[in-house]
Amino acid sequence: MITSVKSIRVPTRDHHRAVAFWTQKVGLTVASDQPFEDASGWIELRIPGADTRLVLHHDDTARAAALTNVAFTTDDVERTYQELKAKGVEFDGPPRRADWGTSATFQDPDGNSFVITSRT
Repeated sequence: MITSVKSIRVPTRDHHRAVAFWTQKVGLTVASDQPFEDASGWIELRIPGADTRLVLHHDDTARAAALTNVAFTTDDVERTYQELKAKGVEFDGPPRRADWGTSATFQDPDGNSFVITSRT
């Protein structure tokens, strides 16, 4: 039986830029930074208080900019949106309310899209 998600891979063209974005703007921490077989590195980022990790992997192709289908939860989408936007995170617009909850979509420096959403 599957019990949790261990990690989610996120493509990046530039590890240094991606690490700076995820740590300085979004607030994740580096859990592991190891050389990988093709010398591109294996960087795991930890969400404070969560077991799931984001793994940055090098990808020079056009696939590196994509809708990742990753949704982060937050207790207050509007507050998180304002905090991240103040740090320079680019959103496709303000939070949207729906019957199922509130969400906002942002992009990382490689153009990958992510969603922040309410828990309900």
